[in-house]
Amino acid sequence: MKKNLTACFFVLILSLFVTLEASAGSTTRLGGQDRFDVAINVSKSGWPSASTVVLANWEAFGDALAATPLAYKYNAPMLLTKPGALTPRTKEEIKRLRAKNVIIVGGTISVSNTIVNELKAMGISVKRIAGNSRMEVANNISKELGASSKVVIADGFNFPDALSIAPYAARNGYPILLTNNKHNLEQSTQNLINSRNISQTIISGGPLSVSDTVYKSVPNPRRFGGNSRYEVSANIANAYFSSRSNAFVTKGTIFADALTGSVLAAKRNAPILLIESNSIPKPIKSSIANNEFTNFTILGGPISVSESINNMLKKKIVGQTIVIDPGHGGKDPGASGNGLVEKEIVLDVSKRVNSKLFNSLAKVVMTRESDTYPTLEARVNQAEKSGADMFVSIHVNSFTSGAASGTETWYDSTYAAAASKELAEEIQKELVKALGTNDRGVKEGGFYVVKHTKMPSVLVELAFISNSSDADKLASNTYRQKAADAIYRGIMNYYN
Repeated sequence: MKKNLTACFFVLILSLFVTLEASAGSTTRLGGQDRFDVAINVSKSGWPSASTVVLANWEAFGDALAATPLAYKYNAPMLLTKPGALTPRTKEEIKRLRAKNVIIVGGTISVSNTIVNELKAMGISVKRIAGNSRMEVANNISKELGASSKVVIADGFNFPDALSIAPYAARNGYPILLTNNKHNLEQSTQNLINSRNISQTIISGGPLSVSDTVYKSVPNPRRFGGNSRYEVSANIANAYFSSRSNAFVTKGTIFADALTGSVLAAKRNAPILLIESNSIPKPIKSSIANNEFTNFTILGGPISVSESINNMLKKKIVGQTIVIDPGHGGKDPGASGNGLVEKEIVLDVSKRVNSKLFNSLAKVVMTRESDTYPTLEARVNQAEKSGADMFVSIHVNSFTSGAASGTETWYDSTYAAAASKELAEEIQKELVKALGTNDRGVKEGGFYVVKHTKMPSVLVELAFISNSSDADKLASNTYRQKAADAIYRGIMNYYN
C-alpha cells in the first residue's frame, strides 16, 4: 500500500511539473512539403470533421483575400487546389472531413468547372462565389456574410495587410473589402458601404496601401498603418490581441500559409504575426514581448520559418518581464574613481543588457533610461506594478583602499530566496569568467531594492571603480559589452 501511494504521489508531482513546463511556452509547427500540405495540416489541427470547406486557387491570392470571415462563419477550413483538377491531397482531406458542402472562392479561371463536377460526383454540394474582379468577389463574400456594424478595407493587390487583420475580422463577422490597383474604392464597393449602417471602417495598411482619399470617403475610419507589413501586423496584434498568450507566426512574403492558417487563428482568437524566414522584425519582437505571447503556432516549413526562429520562440525567457535597474543617476552619481562615475557606467551596461534581452523576446523594463534619479522605493514600486518576473540592479563597487577588487553579486532572503540565490550564482559565474576579475562570490544582504522586491532579485557589483585594474575594464567599451553579455547569459542560464 505504501509503495502504491508513493507511486501515485510521484505521478502527481510529475503531472504538475509537466503542466508547469507546458505553461512556460511552446511552439507547434504546421508545415509540410508545400502549401497544399500546410493547408491540410492546418485543417487536421483545427477540424476533426467539417460539413463545409472553402476552396481557393493555390496561386491566386486575390480572390481568397476576403474569404477568412466566410470560412469562419461556416466553421470551415480553407483548402487549396490547382485550377484544372482537384489536387489529390486536397481531395483526400475533403473526404477525411466528411464535408457535405464546398464553397469555391473565385471564377472558373481560378477553380475550373471540372473541379465542380468532380466534387459533385463525390456527393458534395458546391457553391461558387465569383465576380469580374477580386474587388467584386470580396463584395459578394460580404453579401454572403450578411450585415455588420463594421467593415475592413485593405489593399486588393497586396496580401499582407488583409491577412494580418483577417483573424480579427473573421471572429467579429466583419467583411474584408478591397481597393483596386489605383488604391481607390470601386463604385460597387462604395455603394455596398453606403447601403449599410456602418459605425466604423477599419483600414489595414498605410496610405500607400489604402489611400487617404479612401480614408476620407468611409464612415469613422480607423487606420492601422506602419512603415512595413511587419509593423502593420504588430499594430493589429497590439490593438486586438494584447490579452492573448497564443499567436500564429508565418513568413510575411508568402500568402498561402497565412491565408489557410488565418481561419484557424480566428478559431483560436490569436493574431497572425508576419516575420522574415530567418529573423523577427523589431515591431514583431516588441509585440511578442509587450503582449507576452508565449505559445506559438508556426505556419509553414523550415524554409518559410527557419528552425532558428522556432528555437528562439521556444526559449523560456520569451514573454518574461525583466526589470533592469541601473543604480544611482541624476543627483546621485554613485561611486567615482580613476576618472569614472558609477551612474554613467551602469546605465551604459544596462542598456546593453536591455538590447540582448529584447532580442530574446523578453519584455524589459528599465527603471531609468537617462541621467535621472528614481528613488529606491520608486524602483521597487515600478517592478511590482509591471508584474516583473525578475529584477536585476547593476552597480559598480568602491572602497577606501585601491587594493580591493573583483566582482560580487548580492541577493536577499526576504522573498524568493532560493530563486534569487540561483540567479545570483549564474550571473556571478558568467561575470567572473567574462571579465577575468577576482571572484568575491555570491553574498546575502539587505540592499533595499532586493529586499523589498518580491520576484527573484539580485544586485550586481561589476567591479571596483577604486581599483585601477578594475577601472580600466569598466572604462572599456569592450569590457562593458562583455559584462552585459555575461549578465544576459546568467539570466538565460537561470531560465534554462
